[in-house]
Amino acid sequence: MILKIIDRLTDLVFPRRCAVCDELLPVGEKYVCNPCMKKKLYIEEPTCIKCGKSIGSENAYCEDCSRRKHKYIQGTAVFDYGSIADSLFRFKNKGRVEYAKFYAREIMNKRGDWLKAIKPDAFVPVPIHSSKLRKRGYNQAEILSDELSKLSKIPTEKSLISRIRKTAPLKDLSPIQRQDYLKKAFKVNGKGVKLKTIVIIDDIYTTGSTVDEIADAIQKVFPCNIYFLTIAIGRGK
Repeated sequence: MILKIIDRLTDLVFPRRCAVCDELLPVGEKYVCNPCMKKKLYIEEPTCIKCGKSIGSENAYCEDCSRRKHKYIQGTAVFDYGSIADSLFRFKNKGRVEYAKFYAREIMNKRGDWLKAIKPDAFVPVPIHSSKLRKRGYNQAEILSDELSKLSKIPTEKSLISRIRKTAPLKDLSPIQRQDYLKKAFKVNGKGVKLKTIVIIDDIYTTGSTVDEIADAIQKVFPCNIYFLTIAIGRGK
Protein backbone atom coordinates (compact mmCIF):
# COMPACT_ATOMS: atom_id res chain seq x y z
CA MET A 1 0.00 0.00 0.00
CA ILE A 2 2.84 2.39 0.90
CA LEU A 3 4.57 1.65 -2.41
CA LYS A 4 1.36 2.38 -4.30
CA ILE A 5 0.98 5.72 -2.52
CA ILE A 6 4.60 6.63 -3.32
CA ASP A 7 4.03 5.62 -6.93
CA ARG A 8 0.97 7.86 -7.20
CA LEU A 9 2.80 10.80 -5.62
CA THR A 10 5.69 10.31 -8.04
CA ASP A 11 3.23 10.41 -10.95
CA LEU A 12 1.89 13.74 -9.69
CA VAL A 13 5.32 15.33 -9.34
CA PHE A 14 6.89 13.70 -12.40
CA PRO A 15 4.04 12.85 -14.80
CA ARG A 16 4.65 9.89 -17.10
CA ARG A 17 4.34 10.16 -20.85
CA CYS A 18 2.78 7.67 -23.23
CA ALA A 19 5.48 5.50 -24.79
CA VAL A 20 3.71 5.69 -28.17
CA CYS A 21 2.45 9.28 -28.60
CA ASP A 22 4.45 10.98 -25.80
CA GLU A 23 1.39 12.76 -24.38
CA LEU A 24 1.05 13.03 -20.61
CA LEU A 25 -0.57 9.98 -19.06
CA PRO A 26 -3.45 10.17 -16.61
CA VAL A 27 -2.41 9.42 -13.03
CA GLY A 28 -2.24 5.66 -12.53
CA GLU A 29 -1.50 4.74 -16.14
CA LYS A 30 2.09 3.56 -16.44
CA TYR A 31 3.08 3.11 -20.05
CA VAL A 32 0.59 3.81 -22.84
CA CYS A 33 -2.59 5.88 -23.05
CA ASN A 34 -5.88 4.17 -23.88
CA PRO A 35 -6.22 5.67 -27.40
CA CYS A 36 -2.76 4.34 -28.37
CA MET A 37 -3.50 0.89 -26.96
CA LYS A 38 -6.40 0.69 -29.40
CA LYS A 39 -4.16 1.31 -32.41
CA LYS A 40 -2.72 -1.47 -34.57
CA LEU A 41 0.80 -1.46 -33.19
CA TYR A 42 1.81 -5.09 -33.44
CA ILE A 43 3.15 -7.31 -36.21
CA GLU A 44 0.36 -9.20 -37.90
CA GLU A 45 0.44 -12.81 -39.09
CA PRO A 46 1.57 -14.40 -41.32
CA THR A 47 5.24 -13.67 -40.75
CA CYS A 48 8.52 -14.77 -42.27
CA ILE A 49 9.76 -17.85 -40.39
CA LYS A 50 13.35 -16.54 -40.56
CA CYS A 51 13.24 -12.84 -39.60
CA GLY A 52 9.66 -12.40 -38.37
CA LYS A 53 8.54 -9.73 -40.83
CA SER A 54 4.84 -9.55 -41.57
CA ILE A 55 4.59 -10.70 -45.18
CA GLY A 56 0.88 -10.58 -45.93
CA SER A 57 0.93 -13.90 -47.79
CA GLU A 58 1.24 -17.60 -47.15
CA ASN A 59 4.91 -17.71 -48.20
CA ALA A 60 7.28 -19.12 -45.59
CA TYR A 61 9.91 -16.44 -46.17
CA CYS A 62 9.89 -12.75 -46.95
CA GLU A 63 11.49 -11.64 -50.21
CA ASP A 64 14.74 -10.69 -48.49
CA CYS A 65 15.17 -13.96 -46.60
CA SER A 66 14.30 -16.02 -49.67
CA ARG A 67 17.19 -14.38 -51.55
CA ARG A 68 19.82 -14.02 -48.80
CA LYS A 69 21.43 -16.49 -46.46
CA HIS A 70 21.59 -14.91 -43.02
CA LYS A 71 24.17 -15.74 -40.37
CA TYR A 72 21.61 -16.00 -37.59
CA ILE A 73 19.22 -18.90 -36.97
CA GLN A 74 16.02 -16.93 -36.46
CA GLY A 75 14.74 -13.61 -35.24
CA THR A 76 11.58 -11.92 -34.08
CA ALA A 77 10.12 -8.54 -33.13
CA VAL A 78 6.89 -7.25 -31.61
CA PHE A 79 5.88 -3.97 -33.21
CA ASP A 80 5.30 -2.98 -36.82
CA TYR A 81 7.90 -0.28 -37.45
CA GLY A 82 5.50 2.07 -39.24
CA SER A 83 3.17 2.15 -36.23
CA ILE A 84 5.83 3.03 -33.68
CA ALA A 85 8.53 4.86 -35.66
CA ASP A 86 8.09 8.18 -33.83
CA SER A 87 8.28 6.44 -30.47
CA LEU A 88 11.50 4.68 -31.44
CA PHE A 89 13.02 7.95 -32.67
CA ARG A 90 12.38 9.58 -29.29
CA PHE A 91 13.72 6.51 -27.48
CA LYS A 92 16.88 6.48 -29.59
CA ASN A 93 17.59 10.18 -30.05
CA LYS A 94 15.58 12.26 -27.58
CA GLY A 95 16.37 10.70 -24.23
CA ARG A 96 13.09 8.87 -23.70
CA VAL A 97 14.88 5.91 -22.11
CA GLU A 98 11.86 5.24 -19.87
CA TYR A 99 10.08 3.79 -22.92
CA ALA A 100 12.28 0.70 -22.51
CA LYS A 101 10.10 -0.56 -19.68
CA PHE A 102 7.06 -0.63 -21.96
CA TYR A 103 8.95 -2.21 -24.85
CA ALA A 104 10.41 -4.91 -22.61
CA ARG A 105 7.07 -5.70 -21.02
CA GLU A 106 5.41 -6.13 -24.41
CA ILE A 107 8.29 -8.20 -25.74
CA MET A 108 7.97 -10.59 -22.81
CA ASN A 109 4.17 -10.75 -23.20
CA LYS A 110 4.39 -11.51 -26.91
CA ARG A 111 7.71 -13.37 -27.22
CA GLY A 112 8.33 -14.83 -23.78
CA ASP A 113 7.44 -18.34 -24.96
CA TRP A 114 9.85 -17.98 -27.88
CA LEU A 115 12.66 -17.09 -25.49
CA LYS A 116 11.84 -20.07 -23.28
CA ALA A 117 11.97 -22.35 -26.32
CA ILE A 118 15.42 -21.26 -27.52
CA LYS A 119 16.89 -21.02 -23.97
CA PRO A 120 19.51 -18.31 -24.50
CA ASP A 121 22.52 -18.01 -22.22
CA ALA A 122 22.70 -14.25 -22.69
CA PHE A 123 21.38 -11.16 -24.42
CA VAL A 124 23.98 -9.27 -26.47
CA PRO A 125 22.96 -5.66 -27.24
CA VAL A 126 24.18 -4.17 -30.51
CA PRO A 127 27.04 -1.84 -29.55
CA ILE A 128 27.44 1.74 -30.71
CA HIS A 129 30.72 3.51 -31.40
CA SER A 130 32.35 5.32 -28.48
CA SER A 131 31.98 8.69 -30.23
CA LYS A 132 28.24 8.19 -30.62
CA LEU A 133 27.94 7.02 -27.02
CA ARG A 134 29.62 10.22 -25.82
CA LYS A 135 27.32 12.35 -27.95
CA ARG A 136 24.06 10.56 -27.15
CA GLY A 137 24.90 9.53 -23.61
CA TYR A 138 23.43 6.04 -23.81
CA ASN A 139 23.05 2.96 -25.97
CA GLN A 140 19.34 2.26 -26.49
CA ALA A 141 19.99 -1.44 -27.18
CA GLU A 142 21.76 -1.82 -23.83
CA ILE A 143 18.93 -0.10 -21.97
CA LEU A 144 16.36 -2.38 -23.61
CA SER A 145 18.50 -5.44 -22.91
CA ASP A 146 18.83 -4.51 -19.23
CA GLU A 147 15.04 -4.22 -18.91
CA LEU A 148 14.56 -7.59 -20.63
CA SER A 149 17.10 -9.14 -18.25
CA LYS A 150 15.13 -7.89 -15.25
CA LEU A 151 11.96 -9.54 -16.53
CA SER A 152 13.41 -12.76 -17.94
CA LYS A 153 16.41 -13.35 -15.63
CA ILE A 154 18.51 -13.89 -18.76
CA PRO A 155 21.80 -11.97 -18.26
CA THR A 156 22.97 -9.16 -20.55
CA GLU A 157 26.51 -9.54 -21.86
CA LYS A 158 27.64 -6.01 -22.76
CA SER A 159 31.35 -6.65 -23.09
CA LEU A 160 31.28 -9.50 -25.60
CA ILE A 161 31.43 -7.30 -28.67
CA SER A 162 32.32 -3.69 -29.41
CA ARG A 163 31.96 -1.42 -32.43
CA ILE A 164 35.49 -0.40 -33.44
CA ARG A 165 34.68 1.47 -36.63
CA LYS A 166 32.39 4.48 -36.77
CA THR A 167 29.62 4.05 -39.32
CA ALA A 168 27.03 6.44 -40.69
CA PRO A 169 23.28 5.61 -40.77
CA LEU A 170 22.53 2.75 -43.16
CA LYS A 171 18.99 3.67 -44.20
CA ASP A 172 19.92 4.89 -47.69
CA LEU A 173 22.11 1.90 -48.56
CA SER A 174 21.11 -1.32 -50.31
CA PRO A 175 21.50 -4.65 -48.43
CA ILE A 176 24.74 -5.42 -50.32
CA GLN A 177 26.11 -1.93 -49.66
CA ARG A 178 25.25 -2.32 -45.97
CA GLN A 179 27.13 -5.60 -45.76
CA ASP A 180 30.23 -4.12 -47.38
CA TYR A 181 30.03 -0.98 -45.26
CA LEU A 182 29.85 -2.91 -41.99
CA LYS A 183 32.85 -5.14 -42.69
CA LYS A 184 35.23 -5.15 -39.73
CA ALA A 185 33.02 -2.72 -37.81
CA PHE A 186 32.77 -5.07 -34.80
CA LYS A 187 35.30 -6.80 -32.59
CA VAL A 188 34.70 -9.73 -30.24
CA ASN A 189 36.23 -9.23 -26.79
CA GLY A 190 37.07 -12.52 -25.10
CA LYS A 191 36.20 -16.00 -26.24
CA GLY A 192 32.77 -16.41 -24.68
CA VAL A 193 33.16 -20.19 -24.82
CA LYS A 194 30.45 -20.76 -22.23
CA LEU A 195 27.83 -19.06 -24.38
CA LYS A 196 26.11 -21.66 -26.51
CA THR A 197 23.05 -19.61 -27.47
CA ILE A 198 22.76 -15.83 -27.57
CA VAL A 199 20.10 -13.34 -28.62
CA ILE A 200 21.27 -10.10 -30.25
CA ILE A 201 19.16 -7.18 -29.01
CA ASP A 202 18.44 -4.02 -31.01
CA ASP A 203 15.67 -1.49 -31.48
CA ILE A 204 14.93 -2.01 -35.20
CA TYR A 205 15.49 -4.76 -37.75
CA THR A 206 15.55 -3.75 -41.42
CA THR A 207 17.71 -5.88 -43.72
CA GLY A 208 19.62 -7.82 -41.06
CA SER A 209 23.04 -6.56 -42.16
CA THR A 210 24.05 -5.45 -38.65
CA VAL A 211 22.89 -8.70 -37.05
CA ASP A 212 24.66 -10.73 -39.74
CA GLU A 213 27.93 -8.88 -39.30
CA ILE A 214 27.84 -9.31 -35.51
CA ALA A 215 26.93 -12.99 -35.87
CA ASP A 216 29.77 -13.51 -38.32
CA ALA A 217 32.29 -11.81 -36.01
CA ILE A 218 31.20 -13.94 -33.05
CA GLN A 219 31.17 -17.23 -34.94
CA LYS A 220 34.71 -16.64 -36.17
CA VAL A 221 35.85 -16.66 -32.53
CA PHE A 222 33.64 -19.38 -31.02
CA PRO A 223 30.71 -21.58 -32.17
CA CYS A 224 27.37 -20.24 -31.01
CA ASN A 225 23.67 -20.39 -31.88
CA ILE A 226 22.64 -16.84 -32.68
CA TYR A 227 19.16 -15.32 -32.72
CA PHE A 228 17.94 -11.74 -32.70
CA LEU A 229 15.15 -9.87 -30.95
CA THR A 230 14.12 -6.29 -31.72
CA ILE A 231 11.39 -3.91 -30.70
CA ALA A 232 10.18 -3.31 -34.24
CA ILE A 233 10.61 -4.58 -37.77
CA GLY A 234 9.58 -3.32 -41.19
CA ARG A 235 7.17 -5.03 -43.54
CA GLY A 236 8.31 -7.71 -45.96
CA LYS A 237 6.95 -8.99 -49.26
